[in-house]
Amino acid sequence: MLEALRAEVLEANLELVRRGLVVFTFGNASGVSREHGLCVIKPSGVPYDKMTPADMVVTDLNGKLVEGKLKPSSDLATHVALYRAFPEIGGVVHTHSRHATAWAQANREIPCFGTTHADYFHGPIPITAPLTRLAIETDYEANTGAAIVKRMYGVDPLGCPACLVTGHAPFCWGKTVTAAALTAAIVEEIAAMAWQTVTINPMAQPIPEALRDKHHFRKHGPNAYYGQK
Repeated sequence: MLEALRAEVLEANLELVRRGLVVFTFGNASGVSREHGLCVIKPSGVPYDKMTPADMVVTDLNGKLVEGKLKPSSDLATHVALYRAFPEIGGVVHTHSRHATAWAQANREIPCFGTTHADYFHGPIPITAPLTRLAIETDYEANTGAAIVKRMYGVDPLGCPACLVTGHAPFCWGKTVTAAALTAAIVEEIAAMAWQTVTINPMAQPIPEALRDKHHFRKHGPNAYYGQK
């Protein structure tokens, strides 16, 4: 079932390793088939170099197992919550990449300090409110997804394709799981740049909205002109 998507999800997971965004078995990537209403996700705790497309686990969008011999990622409930909330997206990636996770641990959104950031995000990379003790102790992963959805209310998920989870790490998404893996790499680069920016100048401010908008919308939206037709 969903052989092509299984292969793409495996490749996205391996790309996270190649780019140094995960170590050991940290992180996970998933893709969704909107046609079938099914999610394909990495199995839980399996070393990346041991995985094959057949190891990918298929579930429905409520997290119910459809096909697979292995347990799905423990973050499955977060992934499917994002798929249910954001019909525009086709892939979700979760990493514990060093710099982005440091911002999450510091409980700080990542300000849009420069045009590199603005090329991919129309504004800061947001961060969720802390989960309550009850939310942590009951349905933690589902409540993590709910916290992301709540924080993203009123925000275009493709104009801001990532969110930090307070005290945890980033979740990223895109039109495909391949795009989501690329977003994860971009988020880590932006997070590193932002950290260096505030290290050099603790009083640094976000760039003006006009410059932010110019860089963002020349790549995104109906009037984009960056790149080849």
